[in-house]
Amino acid sequence: MATAAGAMYQLSYAEHLADDPKVCRDRERHALEHAAGLLRKAEAAGTLSAEANEALSYVSKLWNVFIQDLVDPENDLPDVLRADLVMVGLWIVKEAALIRSSQSQNYRGIADVCLMIRDGLK
Repeated sequence: MATAAGAMYQLSYAEHLADDPKVCRDRERHALEHAAGLLRKAEAAGTLSAEANEALSYVSKLWNVFIQDLVDPENDLPDVLRADLVMVGLWIVKEAALIRSSQSQNYRGIADVCLMIRDGLK
């Protein structure tokens, strides 16, 4: 399924930041909502499912892109907010790895955090 978030991986994130800030935020909201939807499907299908693999890969890639942007000195968000979001992103990437290794089943926790961040982008 082609999404705005999928396009994010084809171009560097910095190229997208040149877009209108509203367009960027809309794209980020859509990507986070898509991540939450994939995680819900993965939770229902089970850890060893193709849905789980897709969801965990997507979420990890998405948050690695976000983290990369957040640590960029050119990012104009306040330092405290950037640091907080990096910590959230690192937790999500770690939690996804724990799910992959059957040490966690916290799909819902990751999805909820993605939706909270999405809602904060409004």
